[in-house]
Amino acid sequence: MHTTSRTLYRLILVAFGLAIVAAHAPAQDRNKPAPTHADVPYGPHERNVFDFWQAESDSPTPVVVYIHGGGFRNGSKESIQRNMLRDLLDAGISVAAFNYRFVQQVPLPAAHHDCRRALQTLRSKADEWNIDRSRIGAYGGSAGAQLCMYLGFHDDMARPDSDDPVARESTRLSCVGTNGGQTTMNFQWWLEHVPGYDNPHRDSSDYFGLLDPAAHEQVVAGVSALSLISADDPPIYMSYRMPPDEPAPDGERAQSWKVHHVQFGIALKERMEELGIASYLVFPGAPDTPFRSLADFFIGNLTGDKTAAVP
Repeated sequence: MHTTSRTLYRLILVAFGLAIVAAHAPAQDRNKPAPTHADVPYGPHERNVFDFWQAESDSPTPVVVYIHGGGFRNGSKESIQRNMLRDLLDAGISVAAFNYRFVQQVPLPAAHHDCRRALQTLRSKADEWNIDRSRIGAYGGSAGAQLCMYLGFHDDMARPDSDDPVARESTRLSCVGTNGGQTTMNFQWWLEHVPGYDNPHRDSSDYFGLLDPAAHEQVVAGVSALSLISADDPPIYMSYRMPPDEPAPDGERAQSWKVHHVQFGIALKERMEELGIASYLVFPGAPDTPFRSLADFFIGNLTGDKTAAVP
C-alpha cells in the first residue's frame, strides 16, 4: 500500500474508532451540563426518578420536561440531547427528564401514571426550585411522545381533596412537542391508516397485559391522543421524518418507518384544527411553521419571546 494511502487509511480507522467511543460514551461525558438535582425519587420503583436542571433566574422559570422513547421497553432520561438542554437553559427555561417503568415490569398504563406522578412531584418543588407551575411543557419521541401527549391532552388528574400534597398538584401542560409520535395505540387504526402496515408488529398484550376486549378498549382510549383531545388542550409541535407520499422502504428500516409514520400526526392535526387548537406539523417538504425548531416553539410559548418565531 502506498504511504499516503496507508496514512489516510489509518486516519479513517482512528476517526471510526473515536466515533464508536463517542457513541457509547456516558451521556455525562459529552459536555452536557450536570443536573442541579439528579435521580430525584417520585415513587418506590428504582426507575421512579427524574433529573432537574435549574435555569438561572431571579423570577420563577418555566420548565420543559423530556420523556425518553424506547417502545416502552427501554431507554433512559440520560438520552436528553445536549443542544436542546443548553438552548432551553440559555433561554431561562429549566429542564427535567423523567424515567418510568417498562412494560416488562408492569403493563401500560403504568408508564403513563408514573409520568403523571413525576410531573406532580416536579410541580410540588416549585417554591424550592424557583418554578412557575403555570408554564410547563413536555417533549419526547415515539413512546415518550405518547406520554407527553397523555399529559398534555388528558383532563387534569389532580386530586384536590387528597391527603397527599403531591397528588393535589395539576397534571396539565402549556405546550407539547413530539417526534415520530403515535397518536393512538389502537392497532386497528394503524392497520387502516398507516401505509404498508398490514400486520401488528407486536401483540397488544405485550403492552397492556391480558385484558378482556372491553377493558382493553377503555385503557387504549385512556392513553391515546386522538381519543383524549378536547378544545381546552395546549398547542403541539410534531415532527416526522417522512412526507405523506413517500413509499415504504425495504429491509430493516421498514418497521420503524411504519410505526413512526406521519399519518399519525396528520390525523391529530386535522382533529386539532376542527377544535381550534394550534398545531404545527413538520416533515420533509411540509409548509413552514412559525418556529425554526422545537426549542424555539417552547421558548416562544413559555417565555413569550417573539424572536423565537420566524420573522
